[in-house]
Amino acid sequence: MSEPVVARTRTELATVLADVDSESAVVMTMGALHDGHLELVRAARRIVGDEGRVLVTIFVNPLQFGPGEDFGRYPRTFDADLAACAAEGVDIVFAPPRDEMYPDGEPSVTISPGHLGQELEGAVRPTHFAGVLTVVAKLLNLTAPTYAVFGEKDYQQLTLIRRMVTDLDMPYRIVGVPTVREADGLALSSRNRYLSADERSIARALSAALTEGVRAADQGRSAVLAAAQSVLDAHPDLEIDYLALRTPDLTAEAIEGDARLLVAARIGSTRLIDNVGVTLSV
Repeated sequence: MSEPVVARTRTELATVLADVDSESAVVMTMGALHDGHLELVRAARRIVGDEGRVLVTIFVNPLQFGPGEDFGRYPRTFDADLAACAAEGVDIVFAPPRDEMYPDGEPSVTISPGHLGQELEGAVRPTHFAGVLTVVAKLLNLTAPTYAVFGEKDYQQLTLIRRMVTDLDMPYRIVGVPTVREADGLALSSRNRYLSADERSIARALSAALTEGVRAADQGRSAVLAAAQSVLDAHPDLEIDYLALRTPDLTAEAIEGDARLLVAARIGSTRLIDNVGVTLSV
């Protein structure tokens, strides 16, 4: 098992990438890696093969945290993350400090997520997606990958990144990977470690609600939402931000055919999101 090359600065990264003449795939993370992240790394390796290069970025991006959110307490576990990357055969880890990514402080020019960026997650976290798209664009341009691999757990984020790459003619191929779950259905998230044992039990209601919604898909839109809502209602300790059923591109309410069922809730001081694909009958 060889250690990945670690680059901390743009210059170091450019020097490492100068020796890369094969396809490459990048996985962007904020660290605190879990098996969901590592499945993205495995997918990246499958895409580029043994001859390609897999890059992982580790950067807790301040731009995507709103006032009162968990930037300060977001877990930072670089040594463990580096060991996990080594075990998965990652070639390059780019882990810049804040002043390397934003040398002039908070950037005056950012990427607007458009109307979709103000809905669902954006309605609750109005500055979030501008921060996400800005850092993703910077990291894409710095790592210059053939592919960028993202998880479907953050489905709205994935949708907006695809839109950004298309609208701005960026030469990168965006690949989505299905959500990785624990045995009881809970979607893997770095924020799961914030949950107490009791909160962890309550959090399972999110995936359970989605599962019940899928089971009702042959009865149409209203039945899907009602089935999911009934599971959430059974857990008064959940503070629901939204439960929505949208078209796959998230631009409209889903009526029939392929759709996405999305939920976000707070359990104690922890906010979690989840989603699942649904095929609606008329």
